[in-house]
Amino acid sequence: MKSFNDNDFLLMNDYGRRLYHEEVKLLPIVDPHNHIDPAALASNRKFENIYQLWVQNDPYKHRAMRIYGVAEKLITGNEPEYDKFLAWASCFPSTAGNPLFHWSCMELNTLFGISDILNPFNARQIWETANERLQEKEFTAPGIITKFNVELLCTSDDLLDSLEHHAELGRQASGIICLPSLRGDSIISLDDPSFFTWLKKLETLTSGAILDLESYLSAVSKRLDFFDLAGCLLSDHSLDSGFMYRNCTDTTASALFTKILKKETLSAEEINGVQSYLLVFLGRQYAGRKWKMQLHIGAYRYTSSVLRAKVGPAGGYACIGHTADIRSICSLLDELDKGGTLPKTILYTLNPADNAAFATITGSYSEDGIQGKIQFGPAWWYNDHYEGIMQQLLALSSYGLLATSIGMTTDSRSIVSFVRHNYYRRILCNLLGSWVEEGKLPDDWAFVSAMAKNISYNNIKSWIKK
Repeated sequence: MKSFNDNDFLLMNDYGRRLYHEEVKLLPIVDPHNHIDPAALASNRKFENIYQLWVQNDPYKHRAMRIYGVAEKLITGNEPEYDKFLAWASCFPSTAGNPLFHWSCMELNTLFGISDILNPFNARQIWETANERLQEKEFTAPGIITKFNVELLCTSDDLLDSLEHHAELGRQASGIICLPSLRGDSIISLDDPSFFTWLKKLETLTSGAILDLESYLSAVSKRLDFFDLAGCLLSDHSLDSGFMYRNCTDTTASALFTKILKKETLSAEEINGVQSYLLVFLGRQYAGRKWKMQLHIGAYRYTSSVLRAKVGPAGGYACIGHTADIRSICSLLDELDKGGTLPKTILYTLNPADNAAFATITGSYSEDGIQGKIQFGPAWWYNDHYEGIMQQLLALSSYGLLATSIGMTTDSRSIVSFVRHNYYRRILCNLLGSWVEEGKLPDDWAFVSAMAKNISYNNIKSWIKK
């Protein structure tokens, strides 16, 4: 019987164990996409208790607690923090089989040396042990990230963000490189009720009236320059379930945008056309700045109106949408490629039924001298469990080139989530080791270990550079 959560966790063959412990375990982490709060890093935030660090801002845990039947007041309400921690502890044993069970046990063990399985009976002891450790000097937000050997992390930031916290971090000798990345959704959210408030702020920041499409694009471009000066390397767009690409000429886009400014009603197809036009514009802008473009595809966010009203638009209640319209994805990429303005791109899918299709797209667009210009991104969101990671690795190896993969990213709000790189690397090493032991790969240590190190660290480190 294998032991749970020990040094050889998920490493089920000798070759994989050796790969992980000798070659991969101590590699730094480059995390190209997360939702870490840069203010917490810049201010050297101290967490008063494990609830604040571990549960408070984690939609994954909130979702599990709702499924378990925990009252919302004990999830996002104003109940005492220990009571909310105890509610999570009561739920936790029932997460067995969910990646939360693996991640959480790894997090407790990595940060606090706690190997006990959290439950309502030992919750008080774990609360006190963890809280005592959190009072130690090195348990600040950046100190915790340092414990995970994070070399570079890229946060997710709106076009209007000041980026002041990234600048402050750059002045500190923390050893952490924290760069902004552009979350570009606001730029194309033309039918969102908050768009005009956002637009007014954009006018203020760029010191100019936005009277038409041309002045809008000019203002956006100015803010892209601001991000570029701050060290931005990537952009990110959420193309939710149902995304359709529609060709839209300059003339048509200009006329439709004028209608938007006048608050005239546009059809869904017209809105979609302007959004497609803006995505092409942005893709060209990213390519010109040597940024990388990330497309997160396939979420369906409009599920519970009740929860949306209670906890906001990102409260952990979205679900997997239907499969992507591959024609639309390829039309967007092709429009950029035809003009020589297709940036390096990472495609993430929330629907695992798209794995094979997305893996094949990596071979549809290329550029001389660039390895893996189009990346099939790591298993994302609901898919970054053991089987989901395996499915992504197998799809990419079968339909593309696994050796050029840029590995894992956390896409998380939690600073303890960097343990997921460890999780991913264990699964990767176990897979490669099994291939060697089954005779599917040669027993060539230099060859196989280089592949493991490249996927875990070297590829993303070189791919992300300008």
